[in-house]
Amino acid sequence: MTKSDLITAAAAAAGITKKDATAALEAVLGAITSELAKGKNVTITGFGTFRVSHRAARTGVNPRNPSQKIKIPAMTLPAFKAGKSLKEAVR
Repeated sequence: MTKSDLITAAAAAAGITKKDATAALEAVLGAITSELAKGKNVTITGFGTFRVSHRAARTGVNPRNPSQKIKIPAMTLPAFKAGKSLKEAVR
């Protein structure tokens, strides 16, 4: 399912226009993004939790030249953990 498919489904389910559904989806995604950028978690009860994951710096191997070691810097990444209701619905 693509973003446009999601907008179409939301518009049909809520009985609103695609323009309104697009605005609502953009607002939700923007709010989630801004909270994650601040380092905070976003929990949607029954669906899951978006959180910030910290990955430590490490040494890796260059795939083109396996004898060469490269430094991989520490980074912060978004992560998602599915909630109980979502897990049960998928099973």
